[in-house]
Amino acid sequence: MTRVLFIFLLIVLFPYTKSIGQQSDVYIKAGLLYDSKSNQLLPNKIIHIQGSTIKSITGFRKMDNDKKVIDLSDYTVLPGLIDAHTHVLFSQEANEDFAGHSIQTLTMESDALRALRGAKRAESYLEEGITSIKDLGNSGLYLDVALRDAINEGTIDGPRIFAAGPILSAVGGQVYGVTHQHQNIIDLEYRIIKSSEDAKNAVREHINQNVDLIKICADNLPNKAFLTVEEMSAIVEMAHSYDLTVTAHCITNESARNAIEAGVDGIEHGFNLTDSTLTLMAEKKIFLVPTENSRSYMETYAKLIGDDLNSMDWVGGYINKGKKRLMTAIEKGVPIVAGSDNYTKMGVSRGKSSKDMLRNYFEAGMKPLDILQSATYISAMHLNKEMDIGTISLMAYADIIAVKGNLENDFISTMDNVVFVMKDGKVYKNNVNPSK
Repeated sequence: MTRVLFIFLLIVLFPYTKSIGQQSDVYIKAGLLYDSKSNQLLPNKIIHIQGSTIKSITGFRKMDNDKKVIDLSDYTVLPGLIDAHTHVLFSQEANEDFAGHSIQTLTMESDALRALRGAKRAESYLEEGITSIKDLGNSGLYLDVALRDAINEGTIDGPRIFAAGPILSAVGGQVYGVTHQHQNIIDLEYRIIKSSEDAKNAVREHINQNVDLIKICADNLPNKAFLTVEEMSAIVEMAHSYDLTVTAHCITNESARNAIEAGVDGIEHGFNLTDSTLTLMAEKKIFLVPTENSRSYMETYAKLIGDDLNSMDWVGGYINKGKKRLMTAIEKGVPIVAGSDNYTKMGVSRGKSSKDMLRNYFEAGMKPLDILQSATYISAMHLNKEMDIGTISLMAYADIIAVKGNLENDFISTMDNVVFVMKDGKVYKNNVNPSK
């Protein structure tokens, strides 16, 4: 019996032992390393990576010739960026109506085609140094979860996806103008909440499908219905009991106040938040994910929808309103999480379009390192993953990028010049000198 047990253990454990021994050790020499937790740049660091995780961070030292070294001593090394508001399974032209295109997507685009197109968009994030995304619905019935799993198992390349599944919403979802007899189409994209008890069951359904967080629509303009405080409270209570966070789409200030009262963890968009609501968010440490775009993005968008550039006063108003709201939130101490919400076709890859969020925050007045912290450590905190991603620290995943330029004096150009991307210890982009 002992001999049989020994042979069994040898068969079972030997492959595991062998795989541990075969984990490759890689050393990255960072000329500057961005410490996202302390929000400062540290000179001359060596990052030791074993397999998919970071084993140590030390100062420069002489390396043995047999060590695999990636020399980034002429670059600034950062944690992989996080876009905390994406819709990777959805895309539309600038001049298309959201509702009409949503119906077309649901009725004329198969799940297989939709997932394949989403996979192509997802891969483009890596090229831009975005190694994680928080995907917030408009993704059919858990296609985001399927895409996440395909990436995690290595079937396709892409960023880490934190998937929300179908958005929990009041009747109608965000697809307006659908007649009563065709409301069943909405069920293909949203989980419609009918009562507080139904709200709890909706969270259970999502949990059974292995979502990473819950997204709700506190309001769903231009549809007139909205979730009640009682329904949102039921969602939050159930989600929190399973250690899932809840983030709320809010356009009106009233819906944001209701969501805050219900106990949500984050507010998405929040275009019309008042100063008093921002004060409340700061007190409760509720995250804000601003999703405005830069002036150049909005001017391109205006051209695509056929607006006359000489009569575009609305763009200036949009920019100024967003700037005032963002800077007020920062002054009050609201934790800011970087998110793009860019699903419109802009003539560039989805990943490239996503990075416009950094330009927007910079134009609004955020400091370069604060923007980076919002796109790394604070975003990771929002996901309860600050030990794993958004940081270059002991035992975190080896999600590491490098940029060429001066972050503090030439932020936009530097962030547009991503020369190296590693995710999970695997190099996806390397436009620097060959490894030694």
